[in-house]
Amino acid sequence: MDYNFRENLRNELNFQGITVKELSARTGIPVPTLDCYLGARATIPSVDAAFKIAQALHVSVEYLIIGDDTGIVQFSQKKTSQEAREIIRWIQNFNTEQCRAVLNMISAFINQKT
Repeated sequence: MDYNFRENLRNELNFQGITVKELSARTGIPVPTLDCYLGARATIPSVDAAFKIAQALHVSVEYLIIGDDTGIVQFSQKKTSQEAREIIRWIQNFNTEQCRAVLNMISAFINQKT
């Protein structure tokens, strides 16, 4: 996948429903600094900051930097049901269009609950 740190971080925050303010509280990284990572300039964090962010989000640094989902799957196996892990395994083999379709379907389910 052709993602960068900013997009991966933004996607993970959205996926987990975490605000920048909450991530700041979890990591000790000031909100303005996190905003620099998420902003148009897409500042790349130091290794230490990237590690703190990855720990706070329970993903790997590799995922945040290059989009390698291995860290997400490892975390998911510890925290989710067997069914959810199976879904994750299937989705790993999907192309971008298929992932978007699944994301739209999940969004529709979530919006029906609210």
